[in-house]
Amino acid sequence: MGDNVTALTTIFTEFYYWVTVVIMFLIHVGFCMYEVGVSRRRNHLHTLMKNTMVIPLVTITFFFFGWWIYWAFPNGPFIYEGKGLILDGVTGANQYLPWAEKMGTNLSDHITGVFWAAFLLFSWTVASIVSGSLIERVKSGAFWVIAVMIGSVTWIIDAAWGWHFDGWMVKLLGYHDAYASGVIHAIGGGTALGVLIVLGPRLGRFAADGTPRVFVPQNPWLVTIGLFLIYTGFWGFYAACNVPIISPETLAGQITGTTWTATTIYLTPTTLSAITFNFLMSLSGGLMVAYIISKGDPFWTYSGGLAGIITASAGNDLYHPIQAFFIGGIGIFIAYKLHYWVERTFKIDDAVGAVAVHGYCGVIGLILAGFLLWGYPSSPYEGYATVNPLGNTIGAVIMFFVLGFVPGWVMAKILDSFDMLRVPRAVELMGLDFRTLTDEQNARDEVIRIEKAMA
Repeated sequence: MGDNVTALTTIFTEFYYWVTVVIMFLIHVGFCMYEVGVSRRRNHLHTLMKNTMVIPLVTITFFFFGWWIYWAFPNGPFIYEGKGLILDGVTGANQYLPWAEKMGTNLSDHITGVFWAAFLLFSWTVASIVSGSLIERVKSGAFWVIAVMIGSVTWIIDAAWGWHFDGWMVKLLGYHDAYASGVIHAIGGGTALGVLIVLGPRLGRFAADGTPRVFVPQNPWLVTIGLFLIYTGFWGFYAACNVPIISPETLAGQITGTTWTATTIYLTPTTLSAITFNFLMSLSGGLMVAYIISKGDPFWTYSGGLAGIITASAGNDLYHPIQAFFIGGIGIFIAYKLHYWVERTFKIDDAVGAVAVHGYCGVIGLILAGFLLWGYPSSPYEGYATVNPLGNTIGAVIMFFVLGFVPGWVMAKILDSFDMLRVPRAVELMGLDFRTLTDEQNARDEVIRIEKAMA
């Protein structure tokens, strides 16, 4: 590693990312508890296992091809300057093939494994965003296919386009999304909406005249604990979006000053102190407005805290704390209203409000960042477009619709055409945890017996 200063910097960076991975693991614990708290008792095991198996499936696929995609696709391909795939060179994708030296035990490389793991935890998160929306009626296998699609393909493409320091959206559009309002949350919400349209609502969720029926969370204590764990894991999420320490020489003098500094993923200067202010203020803004607008509903209050963070995340490296507070409140206000309008108008049954909290708030956050940060540099490198409303709005459409909604809807249609998407009606009525009846006909007979006994 060269001299001792370089060695210490490398080991510090390695430990920094390792800690973010440990903290982010709590996000997945939180999602499991949150989803179980919302689902009915007869679906608890199915809900847990559906989300738990995201871990091995997305991990394996992300190792084999997801990480390669991030380094290969910053140019689109062929969207920006006709450069196509980036396969070789210092940041080329071929060094991240699963059999490459960097992708294994290598005592001279302290960074690749922990940086890969941080992105992997982002992959789990984006898959889990979709998971909650679909509970109590989706087949496990169908969700796992969708989880691999978004966790190891579509989200990592959007990361290459809009999060990579050399991404075409950053260069051409001035796209700015420092803590992933769009790169993770908007694409997760958009994918969930695409799948939900095909999947349909839970049985009994809407009356014959189309009036929505409220399915209240079955265990509000688990919902509370789950969301607080997600808040906690989000500290690691924010930290993992930064480069912890970098020298001005590394960026060829593009960073002002002579001292080493932390940067965002775009390599623009930031501090953990700044994002700590803004994280807590956006959380508070979301909680307060959600409490008011929902008239004290615990489910929406806790979800509102998460929505506040997500809305402000795109620009929380540059916002003033008071801005972050108001942005968090604005995000949940709009998302809450939009959620119920979409539910009534299109009969969309989003079991946990993930499309609103992640998708709508992610889009709102991107658009607001484009206006509020108008003119700020998107990168320390020369020639990049500055942050602007049009660039971030186009980016929001790409994240939510092009890479989110469209692939989610198409994959759901394919799975549905093979009868692989939704569990049979009888199974849904009895509960997805039911294991003693061996075939669907017996399940139907048992449902008829139960319905007669209850009449």
